[in-house]
Amino acid sequence: MTNWFDLSGRVAVVIGATSGLARAIAVGLAEHGASVIPSGRRRAELEALCSELSCKLCHPADVTDRASVDALRDAVLNDFGRADILVNAAGFTFRRPTMEIDEAHWSSVIDTNLNGVLRACQSFYEPLKASGRGRILNIASLGSFLAFHEVAAYCASKTAVLSLTRSLACEWAKDEIRVNALVPGVFPTEMNQALLLGTPRGKEILMRTPMGRFGKPEELVGAAVLLVSDAASFITGQCVVVDGGYLASGVNT
Repeated sequence: MTNWFDLSGRVAVVIGATSGLARAIAVGLAEHGASVIPSGRRRAELEALCSELSCKLCHPADVTDRASVDALRDAVLNDFGRADILVNAAGFTFRRPTMEIDEAHWSSVIDTNLNGVLRACQSFYEPLKASGRGRILNIASLGSFLAFHEVAAYCASKTAVLSLTRSLACEWAKDEIRVNALVPGVFPTEMNQALLLGTPRGKEILMRTPMGRFGKPEELVGAAVLLVSDAASFITGQCVVVDGGYLASGVNT
């Protein structure tokens, strides 16, 4: 039988892979056969991951810098001659009352979380088109659908990422590029664990999650593999939510 989830022979670039959920996705894609090129701004963490995965190429990139993203693309093409999969996971957040956010901080979130996705998609468009089965996986958020208290910039950026995903899916379908989004539920990571673990905010999230727990990074891998594999040949412009039932939840007690 054909293994629709086999990624052997695919070249996968995972941007923002130095920690958290994207790191787990990079490892998962490699375990399913892909040649993975993880990337990110933090060189030490990147080198550690590249060593773990025995990567042929270890190349940092900053999604806020177009030249840096283009340099990553050029390095991938120089070493592998192709790019089949692009995962956009670079992002950050901070918590602050919206009335206290200055434009510089607001713009920094939008520039990384939204504009960074656009830069990477534009930069890798031609090699993904040449692949004949290009896949883009953007990491969206529950904040793409819901408001979370005092993280308005993050929620706005992730809502826009979901809209961008749909637009690119429609525009690039003719180029055999499938563009989808993965929406993680609440997973404690370096970026958010201080807001979640043992806090009233974290307790409320657990109360609203039917499964009654936070997610584990490895629980994203199956959905990620689906969306970048041949199994997704007729799936584009969609978002797959992995959230323990959070978005579906109403009254749980």
